[in-house]
Amino acid sequence: MEPFSDQYMEFHPIHGTNVKLDHSGTQATRVESFANGVCFSKHPLNPGEIFLIEIEDKELGWCGHLRVGLTARNPISLEAVPEYSIPDLTDLGDSWVFAITRNHNKVVEEEDGGDGQAGGQRLGRGELEDGMSNPHPKTFFTDSHLYIENVRIPRDKLVGRSRPGRFSHILDDLFKTNALPPTARRSRIGVLYVPKGRDLADMHIIINGEDMGASAKDIPTIQPLYAVVDVFAATKCVRIVQVEYGFSSLQTLCRQTIQKHIVHRMAIDWLDLPEALKHYCKYE
Repeated sequence: MEPFSDQYMEFHPIHGTNVKLDHSGTQATRVESFANGVCFSKHPLNPGEIFLIEIEDKELGWCGHLRVGLTARNPISLEAVPEYSIPDLTDLGDSWVFAITRNHNKVVEEEDGGDGQAGGQRLGRGELEDGMSNPHPKTFFTDSHLYIENVRIPRDKLVGRSRPGRFSHILDDLFKTNALPPTARRSRIGVLYVPKGRDLADMHIIINGEDMGASAKDIPTIQPLYAVVDVFAATKCVRIVQVEYGFSSLQTLCRQTIQKHIVHRMAIDWLDLPEALKHYCKYE
């Protein structure tokens, strides 16, 4: 798929009643309760364009985690933002939302059943926790891009990175191999749709750089599709991560070069570099 111009991602000003956005519109925090945390992308997504968020904060004491997906409903057209993405938003129709769990987020393709629906089709649900095995080995991220059919996404921002500290080099490797739960702080989770023919597409969830498969199939693309992020239950705060599709910025190129030649991120402190560049290499 041909690359498209980078679009600065923000949350839509219309959102759940318990959500507070920061001044940039890129951080969403649920300030009360465990529900009413539904958010949308400010603009519809382009085909193959990922809406990527990072889990910044969690809240103990609740069951359930982040939910992500797509909706063909323009947030402006909603009489009220639903309390829950699943089932309230999905029950309105034209919405496909996937619940991120601690385990078993990978979609297992199966043969078509007697109901005529395609295997692996989890339209608007995705709550399956037990009994699913992963037939595919984990990917060790040696490629510079993630490929899904004819879609090409730069990997640089897709994988979560721990907060710099004593064990950063260990935790970063765990993020890269998806050994940590996807619901952990600093995990990065994205949603996109991949065209599959005339006016149809599949929705894919990406967790720390790994494609979880088509979690919803044959989505109509006649209407614009907005990303859905439900800051639900144990997930308290998320931040949008901007993805560079065209030429990488000078900062990004510097960081990639530096990281190729160091043992781990904390070693950046030993280098004779401007403090601003050190901070970017360690934190972004």
